Amino acid sequence: MAFRPMRVTLPMLRATPPTVTVERASARLVRVSLTDRCDMACVYCRPAERGAYLPADERLSVEAWESVLRGLRAEGVRRVRITGGEPLLHRDVVEVVRRAAALGLDDLALTTNASRLAALAAPLRAAGLRRVTVSIDSLDPARFAAITRGGELATVLAGVDAALAAGFDEVKTNSVVLRGINDDELPAIVGWAWARGVTPRFIEIMGVGEGGSIWRERLVTRAEMVARLGALLAPGEGDRDADRGPAKYLDAADGSGRRVGFITGSSDTYCAGCDRLRVTSEGMVRPCLATNDGVALTEEGKAGAPGAVAATLREAWALKPDASWKGCTEATARAVSMIATGG
Repeated sequence: MAFRPMRVTLPMLRATPPTVTVERASARLVRVSLTDRCDMACVYCRPAERGAYLPADERLSVEAWESVLRGLRAEGVRRVRITGGEPLLHRDVVEVVRRAAALGLDDLALTTNASRLAALAAPLRAAGLRRVTVSIDSLDPARFAAITRGGELATVLAGVDAALAAGFDEVKTNSVVLRGINDDELPAIVGWAWARGVTPRFIEIMGVGEGGSIWRERLVTRAEMVARLGALLAPGEGDRDADRGPAKYLDAADGSGRRVGFITGSSDTYCAGCDRLRVTSEGMVRPCLATNDGVALTEEGKAGAPGAVAATLREAWALKPDASWKGCTEATARAVSMIATGG
């Protein structure tokens, strides 16, 4: 598929981070990247080459993840989302979920490309996973393969069906909208999702990592997305779910209670209200997706020493940019590896 250039007016980029002024009390949501490995190479996420992964002995063990999660829980974190890379490539993902669920978190969710979800949906649900979000950028097999550089749509759709059959509290989809590539599919994706009781969400492409080379040409703003969905949606600005991240949801116009979510990482950034930290697969705690700043967990923290995880979290939280920061429109975002940091 040929990616033809387009021109879009975007916010001015700033080269250096602002002065840090942290007004939020502490992190409430942590996204943990179990692995930097992924079996797809989406055009907005990573280079086509699938090499340069971390050595296995540098990734956190199951025991280390349990220690980290226990430390997060002790520090007041109540919501954890498991990401990657592709988290279902981690051979012990079900065990990590089981140990996390045993900590009594308010929410435990996972984001996946669903390449292995058909086989793992039921075990993950039994282990205590509550919610699952599936990345699906097209319902056309050839287009899907082009965007993901080799992904098989039928396998992903089978994973969605398995997730629905497993009885998760909620199943959502994420679709990164790319001008001239899949932006004509929004109504079809909504119809497909609503017919299955799935909540679709559309994401503006962000200038992070590999996306930094195409976001100017491919950005479709939320306003454009809403216009393309037309009469399907009730008017309004949309609302966020409490303690559930940056997506704003618009209700269906028919009063059915169905919704569509929008994540505006480029046209309307949401840094001022961000309550997230991220933990990478090698144990780096990062305060923001748009920079490579972070604090490495100590060996004591990985081993579960009292207070060690807390100290790292507090140090990372102090690095969190202030409300003037414009997230993934910042120049620093280009140097970030999405598969290492976790989306």
